[in-house]
Amino acid sequence: MVKICCIGAGYVGGPTMAMIALKCPDIQVVVVDISKPRIAAWNSDELPIYEPGLDEVVKACRDKNLFFSTEVEKHVAEADIVFVSVNTPTKTRGLGAGKAADLTYWESAARMIADVSKSDKIVVEKSTVPVKTAEAIEKILTHNNNGIHFQILSNPEFLAEGTAIEDLAKPDRVLIGGRETPEGQKAVAALKAVYAHWVPEDRILTTNLWSAELSKLAANAFLAQRISSINAMSALCESTGANVSEVAYAVGKDSRIGPKFLNASVGFGGSCFQKDILNLVYICECNGLPDVAHYWKQVVQINDYQKTRFVKRVVSSMFNTVSGKKIAILGFAFKKDTGDTRETPAIDVCHGLLGDKALLSIYDPQVTEDQIKRDLAMNKFDWDHPQHLQPQSPTAFKQVSVVWDAYEATKDAHGVCIITEWEEFKKLDYQRIYDNMQKPAFIFDGRNVLNVQALRTIGFIVYSIGKPLDPWVKDLQVSI
Repeated sequence: MVKICCIGAGYVGGPTMAMIALKCPDIQVVVVDISKPRIAAWNSDELPIYEPGLDEVVKACRDKNLFFSTEVEKHVAEADIVFVSVNTPTKTRGLGAGKAADLTYWESAARMIADVSKSDKIVVEKSTVPVKTAEAIEKILTHNNNGIHFQILSNPEFLAEGTAIEDLAKPDRVLIGGRETPEGQKAVAALKAVYAHWVPEDRILTTNLWSAELSKLAANAFLAQRISSINAMSALCESTGANVSEVAYAVGKDSRIGPKFLNASVGFGGSCFQKDILNLVYICECNGLPDVAHYWKQVVQINDYQKTRFVKRVVSSMFNTVSGKKIAILGFAFKKDTGDTRETPAIDVCHGLLGDKALLSIYDPQVTEDQIKRDLAMNKFDWDHPQHLQPQSPTAFKQVSVVWDAYEATKDAHGVCIITEWEEFKKLDYQRIYDNMQKPAFIFDGRNVLNVQALRTIGFIVYSIGKPLDPWVKDLQVSI
């Protein structure tokens, strides 16, 4: 029986291994992590991450051929294939601070694999890592190998949160990069055989190591670039009276462009886009390509601009001050159908409003009060370290309350900001919300999910990204 071990029981490791276990009953899959609470959660009825369909997959295989354990070294030693899915945060100090990936966790995982291995192993990079990481890991393993042979493969994940189970069951492509040596190709074939249990052969792509590592960064950079492109257009639409939804629809009808990732919003979030682009920028700089680095950096800068612009719109529309005013924040996760708050635009929007002394009332159906307060108290990039290394006590925010109901959040508020496109926000009774708010009542739709005309008929003053401006908002605009 082939044995697979995955180091890291997070958003990538957990769901990916669960799907492998489901589709390959003849393979034993163990997910290991040093975090006892996280492993306990994977073994319980309350999984540590929310992902539609994940519960069913885990429960179908758990304790049959899928196991979650804190006995890291034991299971790594027994495995034939070791996936490494550990955090690769952005460095906050030293060489490449603010851009380069911090490979501390990766390196310690590699050293541990070398220490405990008694048999040949295939080591698979599952975390998003900078190009040439495989080479560095290979050096660590071969210099500490005790006569054991290791083959390194790059197998980047292309999951989208909220649809991860679907993406795993029917992937657009599975990418496997390996050395172009007989041993390297043998390792590629072994991993390919795992995926071939359910993925059609023509969707399993094999490349060299560097192409696989770079393809992941490039894919995320291209996706983020589309969002920043339409968000840049949204600012121009507001200034000219154009409607960004109509522009996006017309542009997306071109089959060369297509309609996906053309929704204007308050900005992109998530654990990968910004991190991967900054990583790409750093790699370009290190390789003497400053013009290429500058090009990709603009994608992140437009995203930051969009979040700042949204906050300025909120403040300027409300007589240029939100001090002491209650503002409801609906949605904190970076997108719908996930509880993930990593790099969510909500953090920057909240900080911007708190900086102007607003009183915030936050509601998200999947994010806990503890998580929200921790996110607001955290330094940039801290979120990507394991939880036990994150700052422990959330700073008390007297201006922030977290509630479990949208009507509670909006009661007596001066303004409502829609930050996450949860379906339930489209179905709220906005007449009831309007009746219980201070007047004039403002709605700032950061996701373009609400019916602007219906809201204006009720009496709201509405700002919707990239849509023709409400006369009120137009009259009070500041330079943005």
